[in-house]
Amino acid sequence: MPAEVLKGAPVAEALSEQLKTRIAALAERGVVPCLGMIRIGERPGDLSYERSATKRCESLGIKLEKHVLPAGVTEEELISLIEKMNDDRAIHGILFFRPLPAEMDARRVCDAIAPEKDVDGITSRSMAAVYAGEEHAFFPCTAQAVIEMLRYYKIPVCGKRAVVVGRSLVTGRPAALLLLREHATVTVCHTRTADLKAMTREADIIVTATGHINTVTAAHLRSGQVVIDIGINYDEIRQKLCGDVDHDAAEQIVDAISAVPGGIGAVTSTILASHVVEAAERLAE
Repeated sequence: MPAEVLKGAPVAEALSEQLKTRIAALAERGVVPCLGMIRIGERPGDLSYERSATKRCESLGIKLEKHVLPAGVTEEELISLIEKMNDDRAIHGILFFRPLPAEMDARRVCDAIAPEKDVDGITSRSMAAVYAGEEHAFFPCTAQAVIEMLRYYKIPVCGKRAVVVGRSLVTGRPAALLLLREHATVTVCHTRTADLKAMTREADIIVTATGHINTVTAAHLRSGQVVIDIGINYDEIRQKLCGDVDHDAAEQIVDAISAVPGGIGAVTSTILASHVVEAAERLAE
């Protein structure tokens, strides 16, 4: 029996309904939540996320201020733009797409964002607060989206074995931390993991966050598993977006797998919207 395909749209809609009341309350106080978005270049994954975030924010009445910078933008020019957005009280959250160009000091750029506007949890201060379990910290949106998707589809996490494939500060590590908070037993794997196939076959829940096509194939899977595919890649041969998992093969093996596209992205953009709303509420108070 083919796997259940976990769509992001119903999860996003459920979360959006909760946001509408809060946005209306802000409107009564003359506050319109606003996200400042920065994109460098034209990477397909960035464009996909931007479309999803734009659609979600516009549907909720969240204002967007977009800045598209050329691939050759300098680090100083990018930081200057971030500082201007920090000083603009009409902007409540700041998001830029990563990875940044290799010649930039990514940590310096991330830390240029004012902590109160760091709606994707990328500054050193935000990450420290997240790992310390401080409630005011914004978690990275994609990692939080993983938990929301599992929760919506009533997939048990407590006591389950979870394997996260990918150890980036952006997705892999925060996803592992959130799964730990939900009382899963978590293993983080990466490119140097010995016998990755054995590790993933032992898991009840697999979260992939590598950014590489076919990181997980049929040989990595068994029946009874749930797979959340965070990856957004562009398949040059098929000329379409795809995830980290060989979905055609996986759907014939596992119990459930998130769609790509149409899966985690919609949930991520809604989590982002919720963080912008929360940042606006904090400033209004």
